[in-house]
Amino acid sequence: MAAATLKTAIDLTGASYEKNRRRMIDLVSKFKNEEEQLCLGGGAKAIDAQHKKGRLTARERIKKLVDPGSHFFELSVFAAFAMYEEWGGAPSAGVITGLARVCGRTFMLIVNDATVKAGAFFPMTAKKVIRAQNIAIENRIPTIYLVDSAGVFLPLQEDVFPDTDDFGRVFRNNAVMSAMGIPQVTAIMGMCVAGGAYLPVMCDHILMTEGSGLFLAGPALVQAAIGQKSSAEELGGAKMHAQISGTVDFREPDDDACVARLRALVDKMGAGDASPFSHIKSREPLYSGEELYGIFSGDPGKQYDMREIIARIVDASEFEEYRAEYGETVLCGYSRIGGWAVGIVANQKKHVHTHARGSDEKRIEFGGVIYTEGAEKAARFIMDCNQNRIPLIFLHDVNGFMVGKDAEWSGIIRAGAKMVNAVSNSVVPKISVICGGSFGAGHYAMCGKAFDPRFVFAWPTARYAVMSGDAAASTLAEIKLKQLEREGKKVDEDTRKELHDAVRASYEKQTDPRYAAARLWVDAIVDPAHTRDALIWALEAAALNPEIREFKTGVLQT
Repeated sequence: MAAATLKTAIDLTGASYEKNRRRMIDLVSKFKNEEEQLCLGGGAKAIDAQHKKGRLTARERIKKLVDPGSHFFELSVFAAFAMYEEWGGAPSAGVITGLARVCGRTFMLIVNDATVKAGAFFPMTAKKVIRAQNIAIENRIPTIYLVDSAGVFLPLQEDVFPDTDDFGRVFRNNAVMSAMGIPQVTAIMGMCVAGGAYLPVMCDHILMTEGSGLFLAGPALVQAAIGQKSSAEELGGAKMHAQISGTVDFREPDDDACVARLRALVDKMGAGDASPFSHIKSREPLYSGEELYGIFSGDPGKQYDMREIIARIVDASEFEEYRAEYGETVLCGYSRIGGWAVGIVANQKKHVHTHARGSDEKRIEFGGVIYTEGAEKAARFIMDCNQNRIPLIFLHDVNGFMVGKDAEWSGIIRAGAKMVNAVSNSVVPKISVICGGSFGAGHYAMCGKAFDPRFVFAWPTARYAVMSGDAAASTLAEIKLKQLEREGKKVDEDTRKELHDAVRASYEKQTDPRYAAARLWVDAIVDPAHTRDALIWALEAAALNPEIREFKTGVLQT
């Protein structure tokens, strides 16, 4: 076992370590401050208005629901970040989602935040709820909905209502989850109107508080449609649904009583089937996770050893490296995280001195680039993990695949296709962490969002796009310059620089992890020091799904 223990060579007093550390701390602090602001939802006035109705806020409800002393692992805090500004914004898309322990069991929580536009559904609200449901479906996670929503945000209804990833998909998922035997419990703790009224009724248990409303059409719409006058309570209050329509299972006087009842119901649920993945007692890494701040370099031109990152994430800092001397810019190996066996595929950011393929000619392979040998090694390793039922963790800091004559002659396209094939058809859980760059086809091969990772996490230093900012800015600026020249316009050096800088700024904004998180391309932006915690949550969630289908790769180019 001693041979598998990763040794550190980091100088914790060095200038480069301190420079990296200070930069990362500043960046993490900035992101945390923004998160805290987003967690205020609609702000102090909206929170006071919620309290005046005798209701708790979404976050107060969550705090009372989860097990005392336990952590709520929130997902998609940055959803809709810097979007819908013409409507006053929609912090966290007006809904809170995440994993929590309730009565000792892991649940997905989906909680409307009524302080944000009365909990109305913006386009990203629907997509965020659907993403949470899809995570629950993939991992068989029981789900609790706390409903307090005015329904669709009508000014944007055309982007909320009709498509496959819009509002209706939420109720389709309710039905699918029910058929799959995934427990769903709903507590109506405010308004639940129009199409949204179907959500609670398609769940296993329905709780409703006094003063809440559940109806397909509110009093004003009913009067306009059929001329009938009735109060909200008569039309769809808790008493009516408990005594007359028989729609709700439990009528509760207030939020506190409703949460207490909800926990009592959850406490009686039976356990799921046993996990098929290897799990033993967890052991802490030998080195502090906070040391990641100084080890990682966000400068694309700087090198660092990805093994130092792995050593601060995995149990006992043990890493059984696979084919350690072959394809060295891609690291593969076996470890445990939180006691769960995992296979790790990571980009090595150190340059490697090796021999050219098929000769004794020496060459340097650049860190963060996938070469033919690395792609072939990773493909084989991924297949082995599927054969042995071992979940996969991908640690991204990749510029892409190697290009040029030597790379093409070595069969880089064929090797890359093999790696993409193995990732695409993998049947064990896949979890991606984007530490630095994740560009082009390298992003795909390292299990980007399009390849169905169960979770995608990003560090504040993450950047991903078709290519890096400098390369993209130069390419896009050159295209625009040629267009101007074709139009007969003279372009001096100052105009060239101004155009290049403008294009770069726009492109850099789109590669920012907050831009990605706003659009749900990543599930959470995590503090690097808490990467291990995030992975443990994800692995424990993935272990709730006992089903693993047969592994097949289809045709592999050899």
